[in-house]
Amino acid sequence: MKNLSLLFFAICILFSCSKDDTLVPDNTDLDNLVEGWTLVKMTGQIPNSETTGADMEWQESYLLNLDGRFTKQRERDGVSSEASGTYEFVNHGDDRFLELTYDTSSEIIGTCGPSQTETLWLKSSVLLVGTWLSCDGPGLEYEKMD
Repeated sequence: MKNLSLLFFAICILFSCSKDDTLVPDNTDLDNLVEGWTLVKMTGQIPNSETTGADMEWQESYLLNLDGRFTKQRERDGVSSEASGTYEFVNHGDDRFLELTYDTSSEIIGTCGPSQTETLWLKSSVLLVGTWLSCDGPGLEYEKMD
């Protein structure tokens, strides 16, 4: 429980330091956020270790359905993986997050520890940022697909 509290505190600090005028307001029609999101940038713990496009270690996307279900797909080294579950948008202070709860455990869940819940920060109406970086995972940024 202590690790979970520490993780949440670290996430709050990480995102509270970088406010952005494009934050999604509480009254945003969430149906506009439901659709596809694709990985566009990866960063590591080493400064300036950013990769984009085909140079990233893997390609992945999320498909959010209106019924509250999602599918995540990843392609790495020619191998495709897929996992699915339910999602919801939640508020923590002034920030909105996308919480994904997977039906089964999978190596493609980007989370700290053995949890089946993955959390992404909704930085704007077109940009999701993974929170996995807060516990030594890669920094992952996703853009909304047209």
